[in-house]
Amino acid sequence: MHLGIIGATGNIGQRVLAEAVSRGHKITAFTRDASRFPEDPGDVVWKTVDIFNVDDLSSGMAGLDVLVSTYQPGNAARDFNDTVARSIEDPTVYATAARALLRAMENHLRLRLIVVGGAGSLEAKPGLTRADSPDDLRESMKLLGLPEAYAEAVRGHRDALNVLRLSNRLWTYFSPAEEIYPGERTGRFRLGGDQPILDENGRSRISIEDAAIAIVDEAELPRHVQRRFTIGY
Repeated sequence: MHLGIIGATGNIGQRVLAEAVSRGHKITAFTRDASRFPEDPGDVVWKTVDIFNVDDLSSGMAGLDVLVSTYQPGNAARDFNDTVARSIEDPTVYATAARALLRAMENHLRLRLIVVGGAGSLEAKPGLTRADSPDDLRESMKLLGLPEAYAEAVRGHRDALNVLRLSNRLWTYFSPAEEIYPGERTGRFRLGGDQPILDENGRSRISIEDAAIAIVDEAELPRHVQRRFTIGY
C-alpha cells in the first residue's frame, strides 16, 4: 500500500509515519517546510505540500492509495503557548483544509482520505457535542489545561467534520481521545463512533503511539468510510 502522510513531522504524524514504516508500507511524507526533512530519509519519500492549494494537493495525491492528513496549524509551533495561539488564530482553516482536500480528490476518485481531527465534536450526550455545549466544553478544556479561547479551535474541527459529512468522497474522520499524549505503544484500546470511549475512571485518553496504530489499521482495512471513529482505553 502506498500511504501519504500530511503533517509527517508533527506529534501525531511522526508516530503514524513510524507505525506505517514498521509495517513495510511505501510512504510519501508531506510537510509544509522542506527544512524539516530528515537528513537520512531511509525509504520514505519526502515532499512539501500546501494543504490550501488544490493543485499542489492533487499532484501529491498521484499514486497514493490512502492519504492521512494530520494537519494542524500548530504543528510547527515552538511551544505549548505557541501551539494554542496558532490553533485559534483562524478557526476557519480546519474547514478550509477539508474543502481543499476534497476538491483535490476529484481527480483521484479511488483515493481514501483519513483526517485526524479533534475530540470536541464527540457527543457528550446523544445528539449534543461538547463543541455545541459551552459549559461542557469549558469544563473539559479546564481539565486539559487549555485556555477558554481554545474553544474556537474545537469548533473549527467540528466544522471540518461537517464539511466531510456533506461529501461523497472516500473519507474517514478520526477523533482521538480527549487526552492524547506521548506514551506507550500497547496495542490495547477500544474503538467507538460518535461518543467518547471512557476508561474505568471516566477519562477519555490514549497515547499517540496507540492512536497511530488505529490510524494505520484503518488505512489497511477500511471500516469507517464516510464515517467518524474514535479511540480510548
